[in-house]
Amino acid sequence: MTYCVGIEVNDGLVFAADTRTSASFDDVRVYRKMHVFEWPGDRVFVIMSAGNLATTQLTISRLQRDADDPNARHSLKTFSHLYEVAEYVGDTLVASQVKMNDEAQQSGVNVQSTLILGGQIAGERPGLYMIYPLGNCIATSPETPYLQIGESKYGKPILDRIIRPETPLEDAARCALVSLDSTIRSNLSVGMPVDMALLRSGDLKITQKMRLEADTPLYAEIHDTWSRKLEAAVHSLPRFPWEPQGEREPAPASMPAMPPRRAPSRQDPGDAQGQQQ
Repeated sequence: MTYCVGIEVNDGLVFAADTRTSASFDDVRVYRKMHVFEWPGDRVFVIMSAGNLATTQLTISRLQRDADDPNARHSLKTFSHLYEVAEYVGDTLVASQVKMNDEAQQSGVNVQSTLILGGQIAGERPGLYMIYPLGNCIATSPETPYLQIGESKYGKPILDRIIRPETPLEDAARCALVSLDSTIRSNLSVGMPVDMALLRSGDLKITQKMRLEADTPLYAEIHDTWSRKLEAAVHSLPRFPWEPQGEREPAPASMPAMPPRRAPSRQDPGDAQGQQQ
């Protein structure tokens, strides 16, 4: 399974994705689900994926092949508008699914994938699209400034409560990490490490990019602080009528650490092979 989230705020875009893929309960592997295509000063794109891994890898490889070909009729480098890029990526995804389906027709394997595409082209503001297996897409809106793919339900509440267009970019990034942390906590099919990237509006390049393990100090502190603050918030809620209404007992000053469930870290093939997994 997978969980990826993209957030669009006035300051820019936030991308966050887990890296777990499971062929079975005893075969847990790590693969990159966030892919960056960057031409600083001109354009930058981030693609996150959920679904069939072979289809995703074929799609990413075709996009990279076209981008590297100066004679390609269409590529990530040739379009002037982000929506045109989303249509092109959707067409490439559909073509990849058709090829994979022809090869997997007898096995009954689902070859569909869903993508989140975000980025910015010089002269436009950043944008974020979800691309469905049929190749069609939707964009974020002021009412729904985030997009999720994969196991989305556990990480949705904080996004609904906090994310607004005016939310600062770093606060949106913290919400994305808490959203991932909540999902990892509740679903074993989503796991560490987590990849995160920030694109600040106007930079036309990835502003910040990091990979976080469960024992990375920043992630561990966010995880622990969120757990403690949630418990303290529950303790501070209004009393029921049958409870004593006097001064409440203070919440425990120290609570045991509750590390997220995770499998042992494994080498990410993308670290050695770049975009072409």
